[in-house]
Amino acid sequence: MIEISRIRENKEEVVDRLKVRGLDASSDIEKILELDQQWRAKKQEMDSALAEMNKISKDIGALFQQGKKAEAEEAKKKTGELKERSQTLKTEFSDLENEINTLLLNIPNIPNPAVPEGATEDDNEVIFEKGEIPSFGFNALPHWDLATKYDVIDWELGVKVTGAGFPIYKNQGARLQRGLINFFLDEAIKAGYSEYVPPFVINEDSGYGTGQLPDKEGQMYHITTDELYLIPTSEVPLVNTLRGDRVKKEDLPIKLTAYSPCFRREAGSYGKDVRGLNRLHQFDKVELVMASDQESSYDELDKMVEHVKGLLQKLELPYRILRLCGGDLGVTAAITYDFEVYSTAQERWLEISSCSNVETYQANRMKLRYKDEDGNTKLCHTLNGSALALPRVIAGILENHQDENGIKIPEALVPYVGFERIQ
Repeated sequence: MIEISRIRENKEEVVDRLKVRGLDASSDIEKILELDQQWRAKKQEMDSALAEMNKISKDIGALFQQGKKAEAEEAKKKTGELKERSQTLKTEFSDLENEINTLLLNIPNIPNPAVPEGATEDDNEVIFEKGEIPSFGFNALPHWDLATKYDVIDWELGVKVTGAGFPIYKNQGARLQRGLINFFLDEAIKAGYSEYVPPFVINEDSGYGTGQLPDKEGQMYHITTDELYLIPTSEVPLVNTLRGDRVKKEDLPIKLTAYSPCFRREAGSYGKDVRGLNRLHQFDKVELVMASDQESSYDELDKMVEHVKGLLQKLELPYRILRLCGGDLGVTAAITYDFEVYSTAQERWLEISSCSNVETYQANRMKLRYKDEDGNTKLCHTLNGSALALPRVIAGILENHQDENGIKIPEALVPYVGFERIQ
């Protein structure tokens, strides 16, 4: 949620930067400022009433002691009126606060100045590319056919047990899945991240804190009986471990990592983009999460991007990095770098990771703060990155490392899976 102080101080900048997303928020911003003026006036009036009530209450005892019973009774009557007035003001104050927050919840994060304008993914900027796209002298297969051929994923069995979008990994496919998780976690630990095993369900406060709730698009699985939600990513429980904390600046950055299954309804997804491992309702991912001070967060984002680059290079996969345009930017992100791996058989790029700086958007909701060198309380910046999402990593390994006799396992992964080839 955007800080209202930022809107007060830089209204024009906020409106202009939101236009990069293709959003004209000028009327909402004006409404927020109008309500904010009323809120501050109401707060001042409420504080004055409470202060006067406290002062009169202290005087009542003295008046009785002085034998001024009539004046004391008049003072008691006055405190009763002030108490009633303060209760009315408190209700009006709370209503204004709720109205302001409702408007703020509907406004996405303000894009960083480096975010390019654009409406769709076609307007994203390619800023880095590495690795050679393999050229095969045989009929290369897509990963869904390779998975069936080598009996590493059973699509039909997943449909039987649950439904479409829930594949079952088996044999060398299961070992590959487990090996990748351990590889990614070990690499994160080497990079200074603390490993957590979080819950895979969250409460409403956690969903609100990281911006998944209100869930306007209905992408989260909701357990209505218990008012809990299946996590769409371990970013949500990880960041919420810090909710409400006041941390020491010297303890920043706080770096957390976790493996978890991720659950997404993917409502409205259809066509070739959902075939095979391209888009699933349940998938495994190792997530990186960070809380930083405001001055260092973009240096930390660069380090996170470099970490993911290192993983893809060790997996010997051709990849590229995009800076997302405003129209393709997620609601909570101030800036996002997407990693894409080339799908040789599908002849297209597939998103495999996103690294984002959310700045204060989540911390403002969660009241995650620190004190700077001057003793001023500030909101932390939070960052997140996939390192990595497994389905498209597996698709990339199957398709890019295939030959006529099987699939070669990247050298860095062999100690984790216990075999050099799928065959």
